[in-house]
Amino acid sequence: MDQLQAMRVFNRVADRGSFARAADELDLSRAAVSAHVAALEKHLGVRLLHRTTRKVSLTSEGAEFLKHSRRILEDLREAEENVRDARSKPEGRLRVDVPGAFGRYLLLPALPAFRSQYPGIELDLRFNDHIVDLVAEQVDVSVRVGHLQQAGLVTRRIAQLRFVTCASPAYLDEFGEPDTPDDLKYHRLLGVVSPNGSPPEWNYPAPYTPKRLMLHFHLQFNTVEAPVIAAASGLGICHPADIMAAEFIANGKIKLILRDFVMPGPPISLVYPSAGHQSAKVRAFSDFAADVMRGWSEAVDRVISAADPEAVDVQGLIGSLVHT
Repeated sequence: MDQLQAMRVFNRVADRGSFARAADELDLSRAAVSAHVAALEKHLGVRLLHRTTRKVSLTSEGAEFLKHSRRILEDLREAEENVRDARSKPEGRLRVDVPGAFGRYLLLPALPAFRSQYPGIELDLRFNDHIVDLVAEQVDVSVRVGHLQQAGLVTRRIAQLRFVTCASPAYLDEFGEPDTPDDLKYHRLLGVVSPNGSPPEWNYPAPYTPKRLMLHFHLQFNTVEAPVIAAASGLGICHPADIMAAEFIANGKIKLILRDFVMPGPPISLVYPSAGHQSAKVRAFSDFAADVMRGWSEAVDRVISAADPEAVDVQGLIGSLVHT
């Protein structure tokens, strides 16, 4: 027995006082309507309706069951409407997990525009530089860097990183500018220790492999933004992802060097638990985050290719995109 369908049929019969009228309104045969009610009575072990040739009326048990079944069906209808609304209206709590640098440098500056566009979304933003279990942590969408191998997740690639080499004008005036990666062994290098504790390693196009370069790092950090900030202070040469360096280059705080040795890096992706990636609030954030990354990618392209990077309005490029 389809209990919910039987309850719906019973409610209609009780409301109309007729099997025939209920059958017409439900587009069922009278026999089918009778069978649903009979099955429900058998399941409950009580008679719900008094039947005569002229009239159908509720028994005392039927009246009590009608009251509760109406509430159940109304709660179900409301739940279905809420789910449909969640798929069509971008509102409600949204938990987002992002890498720290991405959140601080790219997402936070864009949040006023996001809040303006989607005031109904209650954003719960978490900064994490380690991979979390999206399902266990009840994360709706995560921004991840690198190639993903975790099963059961839906991914959307939104950008591709590149690694660039930079130093401050003051440092280059004092120590000179390297012409090839081989020259880096004569400079003060600023590196990032990997999450598993491995020492910094810079990659360049062949033949400039880490084994060939054997670079020594004068300063090491455990966050990706620290070497860029240190380089802007004149402490040495850094090798960051392009999105980390673009604004510093455009502001003249650091200079792009080794332009012929820009190295492709890992992708940036949006990641979702498979069950929730189609909700309106997740789609709204995903499209917005993709626009922010598109803005940064365009800005970075202009900075790297510009003869005068300081003439590039990085924030203006991004602002024009995230406010459309």
